[in-house]
Parts: sequence; C-alpha cells; structure tokens
Amino acid sequence: MLTQAPKGTRDMLPQDAYLWQWIEQKEREAAALAGYREVRTPVFEHTELFLRGVGDTTDIVQKEMYTFKDKGDRSITLKPEGTAGAVRSFIENHLFAETLPCKMYYLNAPIFRYENPQSGRLREHHQFGMECFGGKEPTVEAELISTLMGLLKGLGLKSLTVHINSIGCPQCRPRYHEALKAYLGDRIHDMCETCQARFEKNPLRILDCKEEKCKQIVQDAPVILDFLCDECREHFAQLQSLLAARNIPFSVDPHIVRGLDYYTKTVFEIIMQSGREGLALCGGGRYDGLVEQLGGPATPAAGFGIGAERILIELKNQNLLPPMPSTTDVYVANLGADMKIPAFGFTQALRDCGVKADCDVAGRSLKAQFKFADKIGAKYVAIVGGEEYERGVVKLRNMETKEEKEFPLDQAAEQIARTLQ
Repeated sequence: MLTQAPKGTRDMLPQDAYLWQWIEQKEREAAALAGYREVRTPVFEHTELFLRGVGDTTDIVQKEMYTFKDKGDRSITLKPEGTAGAVRSFIENHLFAETLPCKMYYLNAPIFRYENPQSGRLREHHQFGMECFGGKEPTVEAELISTLMGLLKGLGLKSLTVHINSIGCPQCRPRYHEALKAYLGDRIHDMCETCQARFEKNPLRILDCKEEKCKQIVQDAPVILDFLCDECREHFAQLQSLLAARNIPFSVDPHIVRGLDYYTKTVFEIIMQSGREGLALCGGGRYDGLVEQLGGPATPAAGFGIGAERILIELKNQNLLPPMPSTTDVYVANLGADMKIPAFGFTQALRDCGVKADCDVAGRSLKAQFKFADKIGAKYVAIVGGEEYERGVVKLRNMETKEEKEFPLDQAAEQIARTLQ
C-alpha cells in the first residue's frame, strides 16, 4: 500500500494550496486585529501532559490518542488537541512572568485522533486556535467569540449562531454532580457502558453522550445553570450582555459540556444551521484551572479550536471558494533549440522584477508551447528568438486580445513588469 495514504489522512494537493493559504491569511488577520501572536508547539508531547490536562475520562484519552514509546522508553503522544501544548509552552517559557494577558494563536496545527473518519474530521486534521492567558473577565470569551464570528462571516459563511453554557467551577459543580447522580441513580444501568463508567468519575460528561438512548434519559436531567455560585452566575450573565451588545446571535444550551475535562465556567460552540442542521463548526471555553493543574501559577485562561478542513467543506458546500489564481503571468516561448538559454535567462530576469514567469522545460515546439501557456492560464507569452531577437527586441503577446507589443531586449523585463502592474 505504498501509494495509498493511511486511513483518515489526506493530501493537500498543489491545486488546493491556495485555498489553505487564503484561509490562513484570513485567520492571521483576524487574530492580529485582536492582539494575538502566533505560537508553534511540537507535533508530539509527553503523554502525561494529555493525561493530566485533557482528562482520563475523556474519549480522547481513553480511545483516540496516538501513543507510542520512543527509543528512550518515554511515552509520547501525537497532539490530539491544541490547548494543552499551548499551556505547556506558556509554563515552560515563563510567559506568565511577562505582561498579561498573553494572547497566542496557532494555525495549520496538525491534530491526531484515532477515530472513524468523518466529514471535516480526519484522523489527521488541522486546527486554527486562539488562547488567552491572564484574563479573568468574560470579555475574554466575548472577544474570542466575536473574533471567530467575524472571521467566519468574512469568509462568507452565513446562518451562524453561538450556543453557550456555563458548567460552573470547582466550588459549585460538586452540588450539581450530586443532583445529577441522584437523577441518574436508577437510570444509569439503562445507559451505555461509557456513561456507566463516567457515573462516578465525571457525571457531567454523561450529558455529552451521543447515544440516542442516553440522550433521551438525560433530556429531563437537572440543569447546571440552576446550581451556579454567585460568581459563575454573574460571569455568565455578563457574557450574555457582551454578546448582545455586539449583536452576536446566541442561545443558551445547558447540554453543552464539551468533550474535555479542563473547562470551567463558559463553554461554547458555533453552530451552522444551513446546509446540514446543527453542524458544530468549532468549540471552546474557559479553563481557569489548567495552568495550575499542569504545574504553573494560577492563571485564568480561555480559548477555542476550529478545524480547517471543516471550514473548507462548508465554503465548498456554499460555493464560496475563491477562484484559483494563475501561476504564470508571462510564459517565455523560445523559437528553437539555440534560444533555450536566452529564454531561460529572460525568464529569470522577469522573476527578478517580481513577475510570475515560466518557460519550456519539456522540449516543446513553438505551437505546443503556446498550447501549454494557454492551458496554464498565462496572461502573456513573451517570444524570444527569430528576427525580433536579431533586432534586439522581445515580442509580448496578450493571450486574450492577441495584441502584440515589442520591447527592447535590455529593458524588456522591467518594462513588462510595469505593464503588468
């Protein structure tokens, strides 16, 4: 199977690269407007980072991680999500000692999860994420949501709404756990094995189960919003006011808990209603305890992650992809074997002037060179050779209008560059 990619992986082909670059540029611009700077963390980390950070009751840790021993007998895991690595970097590089908040983003970050491939979520997929360390106010979550909504709308996506919830904090969440376990007490044996395993360790995660019978059982379960402490309740109320002031459409969804154990207070998802009903494009939230849990100082934090593949799929579904740009502005055709070296030199001169230029590398005839230039979408063909070359000029043909102009050979590259501008 040497010529087949592993299941759940996909090539980014040269003809698709411009789409990724276009989206990444939009992501960089959106992050920069909010004061976020790029961070790049390793593709793999020590397994312990994810056991402690993501949580050993999550599907990611229990079922989906790519974990192996390296030659030093260390347990290593390919990154299954982006936040834990960003937190590790924040701690290791003592970014907490700098002026806070520390705002960072990552893009085209490969994420690895061993699960059945699905639309927009492959075993290797790529995420754009933003993480803010040192901000305790709900303006942090509002900023993240607003930035992300602005990005997605700027790409042309419509029918977007934000679903938000608060899952409390270590002070108020235990009360809710007790109420939820009391409700599930006689019903837990009718639920799936995963929910039964979560019952004692982390009952909140039962609300995230996708099994239909489990979803029916928890439909009438107690709502965590009724158990929030005053601080969490006020934080959640302020977030709603901030989103309303920004005219961002949102709804409160008490069943959102997210699939990671580190979240506290705010959790959110951005949902697309058109196309496929209820498609979650991304998710995020606040994780005030994670930095301290991983060995750093107590630092409030929040962030999100969104898959690039999922964005591309939705842009394609809504016919919002930009046209492929031409790879060649000027194709340099030669009039015979003795003109190959001058044609090559002129091609390089055009490139030195910032012109996207190319020339024959396959030994084509002049007629075949023109056909090739037309096929690759070249706007112009520069002809090097013949009596024009003997007169010291280069002929430039507009491939659309067929209009031809001549330029002095020693000035042709600069003049053609100005013509294209």
